[in-house]
Amino acid sequence: MTGTSSPLSSSLWRALAYGLHPRIIWLSLLPLLLSLVVLGGLAWWGWSDAVTALASSLNTWPWLSTLLSWLNQWGVPGASSVLAAMLLLALVVPVVVISCLLVVATLMAPSVVRMVVARRFPDLASRHRAPWWASLGWSLGSTALALVVMLVSMPLWFIPPLGLILPPLIWGWLTYRVMAFDILAEHATPEERTLILREHRPSLLLMGVITGYLGAAPSMLWAMGALAVVLAPVMIVASLWIYTFVFVFSCLWFAHYLLEALQNLRTRPVDLPLTPPSSETALS
Repeated sequence: MTGTSSPLSSSLWRALAYGLHPRIIWLSLLPLLLSLVVLGGLAWWGWSDAVTALASSLNTWPWLSTLLSWLNQWGVPGASSVLAAMLLLALVVPVVVISCLLVVATLMAPSVVRMVVARRFPDLASRHRAPWWASLGWSLGSTALALVVMLVSMPLWFIPPLGLILPPLIWGWLTYRVMAFDILAEHATPEERTLILREHRPSLLLMGVITGYLGAAPSMLWAMGALAVVLAPVMIVASLWIYTFVFVFSCLWFAHYLLEALQNLRTRPVDLPLTPPSSETALS
């Protein structure tokens, strides 16, 4: 694929510039506010009870109970509660992140695409519109598969340097699949989408991996150990907003790149397949 680096870099800088637009900033805050209401309700309703129940469950494991007793003897009181809170956070944060991605993909992506089209591609015709349930189904299916891979690969995260490689690769793969489908859903025909994704798949995968690493940046906030547990509400809010903004930036980057690719495709003669494969095949 010739000339890939120029569209890749130009779309990156355009995405960064658009990310400072007040409308984009508001879009990144909207799912945060909605999620805060849900998380706040859960924290108020059952966080302490959940930590207590999990701590009691941990104490029933003989080897873990011995380890916790040893920590208490060495001057680390409440180790079971700290461990339970950290494990609970480890379960809550991925769910919150996945929810943000689904919100961005199903609700915010169309708004971002319309903004990019209106400001940069006003003459780009919409030749096909995938139904909303197809986009939602694709996002849910891809997300479920990513969650399975994440859970299966978790033991490998403790083996250096796989802990720094596998999570961004998983998020990058998921971002690539979800964003690529949703960006082209309102304008490209299935034939055009198939051809674009086949020709530009290396660049799209690279974009997905880069945004995957960006999405892993908030995990550094949790490197504060026990202090992260004390500041858990603030940490979750900060992590959630960073994740959401990264997802919005990813949508902008993919929108600029894919819509430019679609426009260029329509300016050159090309033989499209008579019987297009399904969208799922096109994105696999």
